[in-house]
Amino acid sequence: MTKTNPGRYLEDFQIGQTITHATARTVTLGDVAVYSAIFGPRFAVQSGDSFAQALGYARSPIDDLLVFHIVFGKTVPDISINAVANLGYADCRFLAAVYPGDTLHATSTVLGIKENSSKQTGVVYVRSTGLNQRGETVLEYVRWVMVRKRDVTATIAANHVPALPDAVSATQIGGACPPLDVAKYDFTLAGANWRWGDYKAGERIDHVDGATVEEAEHQMATRLYQNNAKVHFNQFSEGQGRFGRRLVYGGHVISVARALSFNGLENAFHIAAINGGRHISPLFAGDTLFAWSEILALEALPGRKDVGAMRLRTIAAKDRPCADFPDSGGSGVVLELDYWVLLPI
Repeated sequence: MTKTNPGRYLEDFQIGQTITHATARTVTLGDVAVYSAIFGPRFAVQSGDSFAQALGYARSPIDDLLVFHIVFGKTVPDISINAVANLGYADCRFLAAVYPGDTLHATSTVLGIKENSSKQTGVVYVRSTGLNQRGETVLEYVRWVMVRKRDVTATIAANHVPALPDAVSATQIGGACPPLDVAKYDFTLAGANWRWGDYKAGERIDHVDGATVEEAEHQMATRLYQNNAKVHFNQFSEGQGRFGRRLVYGGHVISVARALSFNGLENAFHIAAINGGRHISPLFAGDTLFAWSEILALEALPGRKDVGAMRLRTIAAKDRPCADFPDSGGSGVVLELDYWVLLPI
């Protein structure tokens, strides 16, 4: 009997199934340094201990998206090692701050399965939960992924698409951000003076800068998260696929877009929730990403006088500067992300 694990195929999933993922991962300052070297995020709270501690954090917390990617990476060997593509996200909430030295692990529950009309693949819906060493939930999200069948003749009895919320309510967010002493928030060191009340619903911001994705950096970043999906690493297999080359991990696109968004959203220091996201088209090494954001709503948080919530729709396009604000279905668009951020009031 073979001791290697080929991963799950579509027929191996069952609705209601709960999976505990290996391997627990301690997040270190080394992880932070590598993540910063690849993406260059500049948000002040996650960049400096003294800045964060002045506000009320224990120290500079781990970047929200680094937490997301590490938890996501835990799930890949069990959920998407045989994926064609990761398709989208919903109901993602950051629930507790993560600091260097914290150890993260993850579990997932299968919410739905739907076989595609080709009978060769299907879509699996899972809710994944990231927990720290104390058993506290730090992150929870739903994603859906297109998975290959092992046997194209196999019958898939399940055919259920779960109902998911259109958005996370503003009343459900903010748990990863402790009460802050905003009087000690240094806007000069943060990079801009724009507060929560300086933005308006309907406003659009071209983040101006572009970033070219290199083959080495997207593979290094994905390895950083211990994400071993074949589509990102195995040119032997992917060279025989429909694209003929490796795909850039969708989360890499999200992190690039987030880093680019600093220009115009310097004080949107914390991602509190992701309402939904779609990877509209693939990205490959050598493509250059640009991003723009539209402000969808501003909401006060119950009981909070320090920070307010702003709902954003960020679009990332490849090889197309965003001065013309392309529509979400326009040429070159690779990502559409709807999410809540927190800003000082």
